[in-house]
Amino acid sequence: MYFEKIYNKGQAQLFRNQYLEYLTKTHPLVIWSLYLPIIILFSYYTVKVEGFGATRTLILFISGILFWSFTEYILHRFAFHYESSSERTKKLIYLLHGNHHEYPRDKERLFMPALPSLILASFFLFLFYFIIEKNAFVFFPGFMLGYLLYGSIHYAIHAWNPPFKWMKPLWRNHHLHHYKHADKGFGVSSTLWDLVFGTMYDLKKEKEDKVEVNKLLY
Repeated sequence: MYFEKIYNKGQAQLFRNQYLEYLTKTHPLVIWSLYLPIIILFSYYTVKVEGFGATRTLILFISGILFWSFTEYILHRFAFHYESSSERTKKLIYLLHGNHHEYPRDKERLFMPALPSLILASFFLFLFYFIIEKNAFVFFPGFMLGYLLYGSIHYAIHAWNPPFKWMKPLWRNHHLHHYKHADKGFGVSSTLWDLVFGTMYDLKKEKEDKVEVNKLLY
């Protein structure tokens, strides 16, 4: 995914229709407000109604979080950065992710909007239930908490300076993905899967351009 110019101000127009355009934007608090009650209610149901023990619940919940991080990597690398010769596919990828690479600081599109995220979340819930049955009711909340944490970290990377020095490598990894070359650094909330699959930047060899870095500071 390559753009001759990356805009650090403004946002892409995805639809001519103002109502459709409105549905492509959201705020992190909207998504947290949408999914946090679902996470709590599903977790409560599995413990109080289904009678899951603490160990089983904790293992499934943490497994859901870890599986999200893997899903995040796979979707980002193979779906959102899919190279296609089809113009329709190119437009779809731009709609889903390409606009974010052209306008990486568009804060209203750092989280997936509510409607498409609900559709995707429902798909994963039914898939998990089909495979692991009632275990899905606690695995899915962990998966969705992983998504919320990912989205929040992604928002922070594009909207804030690193709050702690030890977090700077994560910020640099994602900024290299946006501003240097997008064929590496597919993990956003974690670099685990980049390390596993060999797509991690060697941050020691990547020279830091102080002038360009200062342009990205708030």
